[in-house]
Amino acid sequence: MRIKPREQILGVWRSLLTACYQDETWVWGGRNGSNSISDAEQLLCLLYPATEIDGFGLETPDEIAKDILEVLSPFGDDGLRIGERVVWLLEQYVDRYTDHDPDTGIELPNFAAGSYLASSDGAEPTASQRALDVVDSYSMSLTLCLAAMKFLRGFSGPVAELAVGRRTRLAVELGPRIERLDAHINARLTAAMVGLVRSFVVNTVTPKSPAGQAMLSMLNQTGSSPGTVVRAVRDRLDRVRIRLRNDATLSQIEGVDLDSSDMLFECGWSWAIVRKAAAIDFVDMPIAEQPGYAIARPYLHFTVVALDGINDLTSQRTRELDLLDGQQRRLAEALQLRWDLAQRYWAAVARFGTGRWPLEDIPWRTSDGEESDYFSLIVSAVLMQDLLNREANDDDLDRAATIFDELARRGRIIRRFTAGDPARILHTPGLSLRLLGSEELDGPLLLWTVSDYATVLLKRTLQAARLSGTIETRDQLMALAQATMDHLDLRAFREGPATGLWDDPSRIFGGTESHLPSWYLTERVVECMVTAARMYREPPLRAPNSVTRAMELLTEAEHLLNREMLELSETDMSAGRTALALAEQRLERARKLIDERPGTAVSLASQALMELDELAYARFDATRSV
Repeated sequence: MRIKPREQILGVWRSLLTACYQDETWVWGGRNGSNSISDAEQLLCLLYPATEIDGFGLETPDEIAKDILEVLSPFGDDGLRIGERVVWLLEQYVDRYTDHDPDTGIELPNFAAGSYLASSDGAEPTASQRALDVVDSYSMSLTLCLAAMKFLRGFSGPVAELAVGRRTRLAVELGPRIERLDAHINARLTAAMVGLVRSFVVNTVTPKSPAGQAMLSMLNQTGSSPGTVVRAVRDRLDRVRIRLRNDATLSQIEGVDLDSSDMLFECGWSWAIVRKAAAIDFVDMPIAEQPGYAIARPYLHFTVVALDGINDLTSQRTRELDLLDGQQRRLAEALQLRWDLAQRYWAAVARFGTGRWPLEDIPWRTSDGEESDYFSLIVSAVLMQDLLNREANDDDLDRAATIFDELARRGRIIRRFTAGDPARILHTPGLSLRLLGSEELDGPLLLWTVSDYATVLLKRTLQAARLSGTIETRDQLMALAQATMDHLDLRAFREGPATGLWDDPSRIFGGTESHLPSWYLTERVVECMVTAARMYREPPLRAPNSVTRAMELLTEAEHLLNREMLELSETDMSAGRTALALAEQRLERARKLIDERPGTAVSLASQALMELDELAYARFDATRSV
């Protein structure tokens, strides 16, 4: 199906309100219950497009588009009332996930993963385990807080104007509410940033260890000796190693050895704050020094989740709005450094060597020896994010397009699903990641389940299409993106209270049907629509021969236009003068578009040529009849 971001996002908004807003009450929770992550995902289905796509904004009541007003009409019949409902939702979220200490009166943000956590042995996780934060908690809260701050800072201006002279009671009441809410959101953002800083890890291993052997098995695609590969890796990643070693805050984890050149290393995010992670002394919050439990080894999934959240933090839109205070800017610098090093590391590892890329050797094998097509997809995601921020060449994107196509086939996105197909687990129930270290809280080893294979593929394919400078490659990527959207469309609910939301995998893969929405997947579909909208804002690709053809047509048309004007009297007010004026207008427009949109320029010049020919033929016909 064609990807139509505006239509599809408005469809999600309509379904969201139908499912969740009943009798002026908001229904929290979905298939996986209610927790700080799921409820943030639920809110982001509304707020992320509203703050990331021009034309979807809700912060200026008088400028909300008519179709958006109609979709959000259950919230109220005008923009001010709709904005108040958004404030109300954010107030509820903050209240649900802020702990109040009765002894000290201190309010602390709560990032508990709660019902998203499962155990490896079927036993119930303990209460202390349910209260654990994970990197998804921090990253999703970071994105939600930024979206909320963008909305609140924009909405406060119109509210203040309406409150002058007490023109509306609602505006007068909203001012103090927005101020209080902004302070809570600001504190939550700081805490989420601290959590992400302290969850970053560097892991060093010897080449002969099991982890080192697993890493070399991916890196050595040419059958070279282990020593040769280790030296090549050292040379390729030397700048990353030096920056990791020289920044004291990055290498304080016990056991990290970045001084030995014969050691292999990896960096990224573990599943939560790492054991013995360094405290952050300039932030006065418990999370800045609370103990961590996660092992000091990066997880690919949590690394990509962190990178995506930090990408929202460092985006041009966030910088332009100047949302961060001094303390947050200092944390943002620390996160920017980690973001840059992790992307450089994984992008280099994915394309290491002179022959076949390790990334092309599907499935990817992690340093703990586990392998999955999902890991290959996640490494591809890091590569795409890196290419978005650096200059991508056509060879990189052509090879990435082939990888995405292979992953779509292996994941049964563009191939038929068969009985007993092992690809089913990628989508339902999903791949389980062991949260090593969670068992230290006197409970079972916890699992984190990821089932976003299709949405990761769609989002990264759209990003690759946006970067591609080759028409054939972009066409191939867009065809794959549309096929992936077809797959996801089949998994949307067709009936019941969750109609129009996700996810009903039983429609493709069989199994037990669920009637509750998955905010985990629905939010990620919305992210894909935002990515598509950004791509459509970019100028279309232009073929070199199109520019040449447009110039040829323009040259001929302008010559014929000048000749027709020679034949036209200044006093002639006939239809011929009108036709010439129209042709001239088309050619001026074509001249302006020839570099950016040569195909459009060709079309305009062709229309002008047809009009000029009709004038010439009419004059010839009139002369012949005389």
